[in-house]
Amino acid sequence: MALVVGVLLVGIILVIAAAFMAREAGRLAQEPPAPTFDMTEAYDWVVEHLPDDIAATLTPKDVRRILRLQMDFFKRKGVAVNGSTAHPPGPVIVGGAETVDYVIEQAAGEGFAFAPEQVHAVIETQLEYMRAIGAISNPAKPRVIRRELPTEPPPPQLPPGPPDDLPPPEPPPA
Repeated sequence: MALVVGVLLVGIILVIAAAFMAREAGRLAQEPPAPTFDMTEAYDWVVEHLPDDIAATLTPKDVRRILRLQMDFFKRKGVAVNGSTAHPPGPVIVGGAETVDYVIEQAAGEGFAFAPEQVHAVIETQLEYMRAIGAISNPAKPRVIRRELPTEPPPPQLPPGPPDDLPPPEPPPA
């Protein structure tokens, strides 16, 4: 009897475990996990894909420093999170002059000088890596809101006439 109860309990536990696994598999199929950013992998990818003319002017430590400062910028903008939130509070634009200026300013504060072309090339290569792993998307197309304007004014609205079932009004007394 004890053997039957034991087998029954194990069977119930296995059914419950299978139900949880099926539920999680369905959830993951609907919403795949967010890409995980690995700084070491990103650094290796950027060093390998950096344009040769820029790579010749930067040391590996320079590339790592620029990437670190770029990640600091992302954290300030709220797009680099530690898993506490799935999405930033709204659309965020990364890259471009604002990021380059931030990196150059912060690097200068640390005693390092970079040309905008160097920083821009590292950042663009880093963004290519992030697009490749699915961490960011391509730039959004600007939304165009089109409103149809009337070409001619609408006809005037006439007040409704008397109902058909009423007799015509009597003429005023003379």
